[in-house]
Amino acid sequence: MTQLLLATSNPHKIEEVEAILESLGIEVVGLDSLDEIPNEPIEDGDTFEANARLKAIGYAEATGRICLADDSGLEVDALGGAPGVHSARYAGIGNTRDERDAANNEKLLRELESIPDEQRTARFVCAMCLATPEGKILAETRGEFEGVIAREPKGANGFGYDPLLFLLDVNCTSAELSPEAKNARSHRGEATKLMAKLINDLGFE
Repeated sequence: MTQLLLATSNPHKIEEVEAILESLGIEVVGLDSLDEIPNEPIEDGDTFEANARLKAIGYAEATGRICLADDSGLEVDALGGAPGVHSARYAGIGNTRDERDAANNEKLLRELESIPDEQRTARFVCAMCLATPEGKILAETRGEFEGVIAREPKGANGFGYDPLLFLLDVNCTSAELSPEAKNARSHRGEATKLMAKLINDLGFE
């Protein structure tokens, strides 16, 4: 199988992306597969697309390998699109990913405490970028996953804000979906499926 570097050490992201790309004969590996992990590029873009480009080009140049990167997060309409590109560190506390996720979810619920249910519309957004070590962008995609913010977290699958994004059509949160069901409709699933088509057109080897 062809190996593709995904600019993350998050095992959940790696699993989600590989579940889609493996049909192309691509094995997705994360940064933790490298002998030495390069310094993380500074993500100072004001859009998901800008940060995905920064990560893809930065890690591709540092490793000498074609690199796929994504930047994703949650946009809440009642908060003017926040937390947006600051989703991962919204609360600004927590040493581990689980601690940060819990703190972020708690802060979001506090911010929306007085917002009525019909105004709690939100979406996950995922922007993806595939870049070469020479800094050339080969492909870019974007996916969105619509829902509303629940009053309390539910579900044990997924990560991040998954326990809070409630899906009206199936009456459950993103974290209550099976991995297969989530990939079929999620923002990262949509962006990855679009990327798979572009990679296939590129004849990636």
